[in-house]
Amino acid sequence: MRSATASIRACALTICFLSLPALAQVRADRQMVAAAHPLAAEAGLEMLRAGGSAVDAAIAAQMVLTLVEPQSSGIGGGAFLMHYAADGRTVTSWDGRETAPAAARPDLFLAADGTPLRFYDAVLGGRSVGVPGAVRMLEAAHRAHGILPWARLFEPAIRLAGEGFRVSPRLAAAVAADAERLRRDATTRAYFFLPDGRPIPEGLMLSNPPLATTLRAIAAEGADALYRGPIAADIAAKVRSDPNPGLITTDDLAAYEAKRREPVCGPYRAVLVCSMGPPSSGGVTVLQILALLGHFDIAPLDPAGTDAAHLIAEAGRLAFADRNQYLADADFVSVPVRGLLDGAYLTGRAQLIDRDRTLAAPRAGNPPWRSGRLAPHADGVENGTSHLVVVDAAGNAVSMTTTVEDAFGARLMVHGFILNNQLTDFSFRPVLDGRPVANAVEGGKRPRSSMAPAIVIDAERRLVLAVGSPGGARIIGYVAQALVALIDWRLDPQAALALPHVGTLGSAVELEDGTGAASLRTALEARGHQVVVREMASGLQAIAVLPEGGLAGGADPRREGVAMGD
Repeated sequence: MRSATASIRACALTICFLSLPALAQVRADRQMVAAAHPLAAEAGLEMLRAGGSAVDAAIAAQMVLTLVEPQSSGIGGGAFLMHYAADGRTVTSWDGRETAPAAARPDLFLAADGTPLRFYDAVLGGRSVGVPGAVRMLEAAHRAHGILPWARLFEPAIRLAGEGFRVSPRLAAAVAADAERLRRDATTRAYFFLPDGRPIPEGLMLSNPPLATTLRAIAAEGADALYRGPIAADIAAKVRSDPNPGLITTDDLAAYEAKRREPVCGPYRAVLVCSMGPPSSGGVTVLQILALLGHFDIAPLDPAGTDAAHLIAEAGRLAFADRNQYLADADFVSVPVRGLLDGAYLTGRAQLIDRDRTLAAPRAGNPPWRSGRLAPHADGVENGTSHLVVVDAAGNAVSMTTTVEDAFGARLMVHGFILNNQLTDFSFRPVLDGRPVANAVEGGKRPRSSMAPAIVIDAERRLVLAVGSPGGARIIGYVAQALVALIDWRLDPQAALALPHVGTLGSAVELEDGTGAASLRTALEARGHQVVVREMASGLQAIAVLPEGGLAGGADPRREGVAMGD
């Protein structure tokens, strides 16, 4: 593994005021993994060194993340995976999003009086648990793109679960911050707390024998070990017997299907950006933001300046207005993806952007090929997500965002892993002002996501880069800003991921607290923006193919991730 200092150009563009840890860009000749925890990255690299594919490495890394980062992702959650195949220069997307149980109805998150439940009244317990999809999806992706035997991919995680790993600062802090909710369930309480009741401390050697047993079963029997038989029965029993009971049955688990879908792709400058389509809103919304920015000359702008922040925020506000109204699971709702990405439509939307003044209260547009009148649904923000990227020696790539939704999901644990609370990504209100909400709960439906794993290719369909982030609805802004930094400003991956965040969820402009971005507040307010300065804890990972050969990688300094390669 070779290291180089972050781009000199970063300082020339006044990024050096950023008060985040200074990390060096990572360089590699042939293959690389970037993941949210060093042990996960090491597991992925172990598979690459054994001759494995990018998908092989991603599976090994995900199994380790289940153990070392349970607050963010795991086999009890879901994931979206973008795959680039070097031999045919093709991009494929894999949908492992959780589904609502067959018995779920639109009133799942309404109280007896018809009002929406408070968020954590819905989250905690079985009510919020969706049928997990990550393992079934990874199995399908492995059949298509794997090289190493399935069982081999589980060896690092099984070893670490049995022998133990050192509790990281981030995991210890997450347990302490969520202690009251984690104590609610006896199993999570027993795992995440010491016998005297204190939360597990940083540096503690923590093992998880039940997870090791579960992973051995999945390694030997495939995904069926999770979706059928004793583990499936225990998942259903845990969900349905909770004081806040859910609806999952063993039939729901047995019926789950991962889906291979066409990616959504759009041009930006001289490249093609591909990401995940519905049921994710992330890919379409990122592509809309880029298309709107494509009408402006971004490259000469200071990445840390007011002009760039204003344009990024305005493009985001317009794109979020469309996202909130139209995007949901296209297997259940007519989603006008073609219209939302139509060039003429987006040109009209871009003309609403004034370089000097904010647009008051952007509304959803009227894209071609839409049908029906829908009510908007702006969702909340979650914290339980992770991202990883891989490029293997053959040039194949994976960009995968993986999640249990909120930190520690539903706060339920079974057979050593956390169960998701993904159903709270649905709209709690099925109807608003007499109009249906596209993202309402329905049996078998996949809740709308914001995850936006991205693969970028050039005009000859050669791999350029892979990038993505956790962060709930803020994922969209994190990924869009990173792509602008990598493509327009030509920053190296590490410098791009360390940029101070400027974003929006559709109304106020959000500036990252503790960084130079916060100093833009007065100038943006002078342009009419409502501004909020807040923590913006992304977890970006990126790998870029260098024009001179080799790879450059970066990991978000806001979390514990690393990039490593050969």
